[in-house]
Amino acid sequence: MRHLLITAPFPTHLVDKIRAVSPNLHIEQRTLPNGRWPEEWTTEAEIYYALSGVPPLANAPNLQWVQTHYAGVDSLKDSELWQSDVLITTSSGVHAVNMAQYALTQILVWSNRVPNWFKYKQTKQWGDNRWDTFVPQELRDKTLGILGYGSIGRELARLAKPFGCKILVTKRDARQLTDTGYSALGSGDVEGNLPDRIYPSEATRSMLAECDFVVITLPLTERTHYLFDEELFKAMKPSAFLVNVGRGAIIKETDLVRALKKGWLAGAGLDVYEEEPLPEDSPLWALENVILTPHISGFTPHYDDRATDIFVENLRRYLAGEPLLNLVDRGEGY
Repeated sequence: MRHLLITAPFPTHLVDKIRAVSPNLHIEQRTLPNGRWPEEWTTEAEIYYALSGVPPLANAPNLQWVQTHYAGVDSLKDSELWQSDVLITTSSGVHAVNMAQYALTQILVWSNRVPNWFKYKQTKQWGDNRWDTFVPQELRDKTLGILGYGSIGRELARLAKPFGCKILVTKRDARQLTDTGYSALGSGDVEGNLPDRIYPSEATRSMLAECDFVVITLPLTERTHYLFDEELFKAMKPSAFLVNVGRGAIIKETDLVRALKKGWLAGAGLDVYEEEPLPEDSPLWALENVILTPHISGFTPHYDDRATDIFVENLRRYLAGEPLLNLVDRGEGY
C-alpha cells in the first residue's frame, strides 16, 4: 500500500475521487492546527498533499513527494524540505480561469471609466461634459503586455484576443512555447499561438514601451523581486494601465506611488501588495488613479475541484512513473 497524507479539508466526494486512482492507496486525513505542523507529529506517508505546513524530514522519513494546495511556493524556500530531494509539485493552473477574468475586468473597468459611473451617481448629476467624463477607450487595436506566460497569462491572452487586442508577452524561455503544466479543459493557449510577439525576460523594458495595458502574472523569485521599479515605470506609456495579480513585492511600491503621482503611467489595478493587508497609512488608498482589491483574484468556488483534478492526474503519473505536472524547479524558485 502507498501511504498518502492529506491536510486539505477535502469533502468525502473529492477524497473518493483521489482514492479511485488506485486500490493500493492508504489515505489518511489530518487537520493542521493553525496551519502549522506540530513538533510531536510524525507520519509514514510517502505522498503528502499539503494545505500549508510541511513536516521536518525526521518526522516524515518515507516522504518522496509533496503536492501543494496552492500555486506559490514562497513559504517553502526556507524549509528543510526545499533543500531536500523530495519532489515538490504545485497547483499552478488552478487559478487561471478566475485570475485571468479578474485581470480583464480591471482592464475593462479602467478603459470604460467605470469609477466615474459610481462617482457621478452619488452626486445625482452627470456633469457639464459627458464626453470628457465618460468616453471610453476601445480595446480593439490596443496592445496588451503580459509579464509571465504561464497558465494565467495564457488564459488572459485567450480572453483578450477576441476584443481585438495585440498580445505581447515576456517569457523566461521564449523558445519553449508549449504549456507543459495543468490547464482546465478549453482554457489557455497550450501551443503558445496567441501572442503577436514573445520577448525574453531581459527585454521587458522594450516591450513595456509598446503597451497600453500591462498585466503582471509572475511568481515571486529572487529574479522578480522589485522587478518593477522606477526604471520600468518610466519605460511605460504615460497613458498605460498596470494590473498586478502576481505578488506584491514584484513592484517596488514607493516607486509605483511616485510614478502614479508624476504621471509616468495613467493608473494601476492592484490585488497584491508588499505588505498584506495593505496598511491604513499606505498612500495608495488616497490615489484616484488606483483600483484596489484585497487579494481576491484567486478566489473561485471551483478551487478544490480543480486542485483535486490536478492532484489526481499527478497521482496517476507518479504511480505510473511518468513526469509530473507543475514540478518545482528549485533553481528558478517556482
